[in-house]
Amino acid sequence: MPVDVDVLVIGAGPAGLAMAIELGSRGVRVLLAERNVRGGAAPRAKTTNVRTRTHLRRWGVADTLADASPLGTDYPNDIRFVTRLAGYPLAHFSDAFNAAPKRSDLYPEHAQWVPQYTLERVLLDHVRTLPSVEVCFGLGFVSATQEEDAMVSRLASEGGERQVRSRYLVGADGARSAVRELIGARMEGRYGITRNYNIVFRAPGLAEAHAQGPAVQYWQVNSDGASLIGPMDSGDIWFFMPTGMKEGETLSNADAAAAIARATGIDLPYEVLSTDEWMASRLLADRYSKGPVYLVGDACHLHPPFGGYGMNMGIADSVDLGWKMAATLQGWGGQTLLDSYEAERRAVHEIVMEEAVANNALLGGQLYQEGLEHDTPDGEALRRETGERILAAKSREFFTLGTVLGLGYEDSPVIASDGTPAPSRDGKVYTPSARPGSLAPHAWLSDGRSLYDLFGPGLALVAAPEASSQDIARAEAEAREAGARLRVVRPEGVPVRELYGAALTLVRPDQYVAWRGMRWSPDTLRHTLGFQPAREMVSGAA
Repeated sequence: MPVDVDVLVIGAGPAGLAMAIELGSRGVRVLLAERNVRGGAAPRAKTTNVRTRTHLRRWGVADTLADASPLGTDYPNDIRFVTRLAGYPLAHFSDAFNAAPKRSDLYPEHAQWVPQYTLERVLLDHVRTLPSVEVCFGLGFVSATQEEDAMVSRLASEGGERQVRSRYLVGADGARSAVRELIGARMEGRYGITRNYNIVFRAPGLAEAHAQGPAVQYWQVNSDGASLIGPMDSGDIWFFMPTGMKEGETLSNADAAAAIARATGIDLPYEVLSTDEWMASRLLADRYSKGPVYLVGDACHLHPPFGGYGMNMGIADSVDLGWKMAATLQGWGGQTLLDSYEAERRAVHEIVMEEAVANNALLGGQLYQEGLEHDTPDGEALRRETGERILAAKSREFFTLGTVLGLGYEDSPVIASDGTPAPSRDGKVYTPSARPGSLAPHAWLSDGRSLYDLFGPGLALVAAPEASSQDIARAEAEAREAGARLRVVRPEGVPVRELYGAALTLVRPDQYVAWRGMRWSPDTLRHTLGFQPAREMVSGAA
């Protein structure tokens, strides 16, 4: 029999789980359907960045993920370039991706090196606490058609087919998205920039068998080729990524173990757990939605993983779309608010694509020169020169705060520009700004909480001491009339006027600034909540 829900989400990876949380935490009825059993031994994503961890803080599970860290959050999140684990050091990057568990004035949550399957377990456990969300594994998407007021989707399991009626359909179903096929979206760009091979293995004693110092990634540059290796999970589980493999070339478990021993220079009994071939591509969907059908995550953008953007971008997609979809369903958001999803996220994806492709251009193989491993003065000089090249070329990959926190939505149709000029962009350095479209600047309160903790799940109006009480009352009245939750935030001990550049600042549920000014404008809510015309319809089936 048909099942009536507000939103059907296809795919229970990080993007799908984030979508279910954003919707379910607002009481939206969701069915989260996943064809496969999630998990496995071969996660490609291992960095949960500061922005994603801040979302986890909003959801109340940031500490849960920290406690689940297999290496411990105190383990140095360093990147080391070496000739081999048993060889010479070349270059060292400390605290990559801002993962050290120390307090920063720029963000409330540090990044974390953690396997994707561990993050998924934490998110799934949280999803299952939300009464309005149903999770079904072993249930795959077949097709969908649009009726007047609903999408009618066919889902298949071993027990037969299930029909689901929903107001919206969200494809979080990855690179081979069936939902993307449904709406006729095409991936455009470049497929197969590089071919990569990921090997997960167990090696008791490997951490103690070398003298390079602790790190989460070791980039090896030697006469046997370039590779990445690093600890991944408890139980002496590591990953190994050789580069430069030929098209169609595969490795048996015995060959993989031999390749690890050769690359590291350390002979141990390596137990290969999995091997996985994958392509690094630069692909962007020509559309992210059609009618009530939307795409998030890998379903609409694929880029090289170097820089740790991919999974985090998918979660950010779902945050942006999730609160807007909930607002539209609950009547306090207009159609233009929902339409702004693609306008906002595509601009970010394009910049991140360029960063990831640039990082992918130098994977280590180009760094090797004959004599690099020689125990001679010439070899030492060559290693010193190579280390300087690495430090100059690769820092943008490991220090990304300007990209992670500094990209905004200033050109969005639901952002009220104040006419101030856009700041210059630096992918490595984040300079806080409350310019509309930017991430709201962070601050710590005297009691140890984050300013973000005061914002709540709806809209927040951050008020400086000089803000007019009549203006605040007008904003509250307009929010009540629109049916939107608005929390007035007057943080003690925070220099709001200096930090935000205005007496009043309207912050969205995703913590981005929608408007700021000295006096409340009566058009602000209608503009930022997107009350404008509807969009096109979907017809046909996948």
